Amino acid sequence: MLTSLSIRNVVLIEALDLSFAGGLGVLTGETGAGKSILLDALGLVLGDRADSGLVRAGEDQASVVATFEFDRLPDAIRYALAEAEVDVEPGEPLIVKRRLKADGGSKAFVNDQPVGVALLRELARSLVELHGQHDDRGLVNARGHRALLDRYAGADVAGVEAAWTKWRKAEDALETAQSRVARAAEEQDLLFAHLAELNALQPVIGEEDDLAGQRADMQKGERLSGDLVELQRLWEGSDSALATLRSAARRLDRIAGEHPMLAEALESLDRAVIEAGEAEDKLARAAEALAHDPSLLDRIETRLFDLRAAARKHGCTVDELPHKMHEMRAALDAIEGGEAQIAGLERAAREAALDYQAKAETLSVTRAEAARRLDKAVAAELAPLKLDAAKFHTAVLRLPEDRWGAGGIDAVEFLISTNPGAEFAPLGKIASGGELSRFILALKVALAEEGGAATIIFDEIDRGVGGAVASAIGDRLSRLASNGQLLAVTHSPQVAARGDRHYMIAKSSEGTVTRTSVGLLDAAARKEEIARMLSGAEVTAEARAQADRLLEKA
Repeated sequence: MLTSLSIRNVVLIEALDLSFAGGLGVLTGETGAGKSILLDALGLVLGDRADSGLVRAGEDQASVVATFEFDRLPDAIRYALAEAEVDVEPGEPLIVKRRLKADGGSKAFVNDQPVGVALLRELARSLVELHGQHDDRGLVNARGHRALLDRYAGADVAGVEAAWTKWRKAEDALETAQSRVARAAEEQDLLFAHLAELNALQPVIGEEDDLAGQRADMQKGERLSGDLVELQRLWEGSDSALATLRSAARRLDRIAGEHPMLAEALESLDRAVIEAGEAEDKLARAAEALAHDPSLLDRIETRLFDLRAAARKHGCTVDELPHKMHEMRAALDAIEGGEAQIAGLERAAREAALDYQAKAETLSVTRAEAARRLDKAVAAELAPLKLDAAKFHTAVLRLPEDRWGAGGIDAVEFLISTNPGAEFAPLGKIASGGELSRFILALKVALAEEGGAATIIFDEIDRGVGGAVASAIGDRLSRLASNGQLLAVTHSPQVAARGDRHYMIAKSSEGTVTRTSVGLLDAAARKEEIARMLSGAEVTAEARAQADRLLEKA
């Protein structure tokens, strides 16, 4: 609920700090004292359009700060703050601030964190519900009527929402499968052709690297063939270098014992023979590895070309070709088994649709029954509020199938007829300002609504009525405020007397400077204000006595 409101430099308000509590708070004052300014200031923190005309003359900027406190932060507010990445600790008050510059620029804050004005408007729906002469929010807005009726009926909307979600998922799964099979069927001939090509090719993971390596070796062998042949010739035959080394070693072996240096020379020569032998063996193996077979090289290059051409054709690497074959087989299998799969999905979607429709039909019946009860409850409230010629009707209308949704198959709208024989029409299009406020009050009382805005404000709901009707209005406002917070701007002493707290709005002038102030009245001042409302400019003893009687009845 709203616990405090701080206003600086808004039109005639220079500086104002107000505290509020639960129950019914009434605001009174002479016509033109500035009650509308107070509501305009509150509207500013609720996201209303920034009008530079609200800035007090001679000042650079105006500001309004509203503080709201909750036992538990409403889910709608919590979700909106989370979406906007605004942190509010549990139990922490919600402080909403708006600054307005004289040039029309404005800034908004929630708990000192900068936010967009759109967030203030979103929060406003759960913070304050304002009903006045030009009400276009709250109960007047048909978009919220279905939820109000559902709460009144205690309807199982969650079950319908779950059934709707299940149906939508089933339909989406069916549509996806149908699209996939349809696309595959269109490509079936092409898939068969591509798969046949790849089956003939039989690609193997890693094959490209092996073939490329073989080709590189053979190309090297072709380039080195002359040198290899010459080297092999040097190592072969009786006059080769290795044969000469071996002959020298044999001859040196016969005389090595004649001198130590000869023995050492033999050892060196033996090592040379061994190393030369190893070189001969490695040369032979290299020649074998680099052997140039033109026909084999041609086959390798053809295989590489075919593999790489297939990879380009299918937009993948050569190593991914086996996976492509698997995908093609799966697509063909999907075509073959698609009808059975689609039949199962169609059955699931059909069952989900029937379940949703059954639950939605039950909800629709519940709504129709609740609508009749609500119509009777509102009708019982109309006569005491001087609306006895008016009628109220809750219209529950079946929506076309393309507009069914998580909320069911109905549209709900509150309609009124203000004169006998007149057709029913939406609340905001038929009733005058005063009638509209009283209709909303009757509806509020009949709904005994829970889950609405934290604070309800009625602006001059008693305009144009008095006596018993004003008393009836005061009684109903008091009942509505018993479990929450309700503020009423009123000209009626009967309504003012029912308030738990009474604020007086006054205007004063000093030379050319005019100021509006608001003060919380004590018991004596409250009695005097109600007496003024009863008698006018001159407060009489009789008016004070009547004020006493009104306060005693309250």
